[in-house]
Amino acid sequence: MIERRNLASRVERALDRAPVTALLGPRQCGKTTMARQIARRRGDVTYFDLESPGDSARLEHPMMALEPLKGLVIIDEVQRRPELFAILRVLADRRASSARFLILGSASPHLVKGASESLAGRIEFVEMGGIEPSDPGAPHLDRLWVRGGLPPSCLARTETDSYVWRDNYVRTFLERDVPQLGISVPALTLRRFWSMLAHYHGQIWNSSELGAALGLNDKTVRRYLDLLTGAFLVRQLAPWHENIGKRQVKSPKVYFRDTGLLHLLLEIPDARALDRHPKIGASWEGFALELVLRALRPLSAYFWATHSGAELDLLVVDRGRRYGFEFKRADAPRMTRSLDSAIRTLGLARAWIVYPGRTAYRISAKAAALPLSRLTGKFTIRSL
Repeated sequence: MIERRNLASRVERALDRAPVTALLGPRQCGKTTMARQIARRRGDVTYFDLESPGDSARLEHPMMALEPLKGLVIIDEVQRRPELFAILRVLADRRASSARFLILGSASPHLVKGASESLAGRIEFVEMGGIEPSDPGAPHLDRLWVRGGLPPSCLARTETDSYVWRDNYVRTFLERDVPQLGISVPALTLRRFWSMLAHYHGQIWNSSELGAALGLNDKTVRRYLDLLTGAFLVRQLAPWHENIGKRQVKSPKVYFRDTGLLHLLLEIPDARALDRHPKIGASWEGFALELVLRALRPLSAYFWATHSGAELDLLVVDRGRRYGFEFKRADAPRMTRSLDSAIRTLGLARAWIVYPGRTAYRISAKAAALPLSRLTGKFTIRSL
């Protein structure tokens, strides 16, 4: 078992600050394991798993069941009972309450919205992904890239075992999780959409093009995209645009958040097949981008592109200053016209080209090449 100390510290701090903490992430990313680790550190813990008929029955009258409790109260798979948010609001407002609530949720496009609206000012969200390179005992970066970070896939005994597990994961999500959310989408249709979306990984979203390929209208493919985004399986990176006298892209970019699932849907079974695949560059870009976002945890993140070809893979704002990242799977990246244009046009304080090499070096007065391995621990913009 991988000990995920950084994540545990974030959850503990959230529990100290807010009466309700929501630990959110995709299925099988380790939320329940993390909650149980935190529970072992605290003496007074009550646990409800809403996938268990017994625990679900215990919450048939939630106010009566939850009001007397003290210490840490953990509610797993909370998306199954969204009506609990109203009860938690009442309990969180009790002045004499000594209880803290840790709710776990996944595979729900409405969970964050419902919790935010019902528990505004009372809840802190902690987002959880797969295994991080900084976790003690985490596998090498290359394995995390090929297999993804979901623990059963990443830690599987063989490449075949990992690939089969991911295939079962996708099937279970489509055939069980989606219908349980009350969403009526044929599993085969959503699988076709998800598989085709894999070929758009790292590209600008085009609902008309994707809809035409699938024989669906724009509204339907947009709904499918939002479903996968809400389930923490896909990231929509918003475009940055401002009045700079250039025509700028205003549609999001789409990335798979777990490259193991990307490779499964692209039918890439192992590292050797990935090395020969035309999407290898886009796959590595998405992997590196996700690691940077999970480490920095910026309040907002964007990409920038113009119709004339200038582009920046990632733009973040820190303390009022703009910083840029490019991701290049190359041996020795150099300054490009696109990055130079982004630095000048957007007024970037600094920019980095993240690449898979070992040496950091300066490219220009405001740009540097940065090995991805340098970004796998705790870091901030100012420490780069």
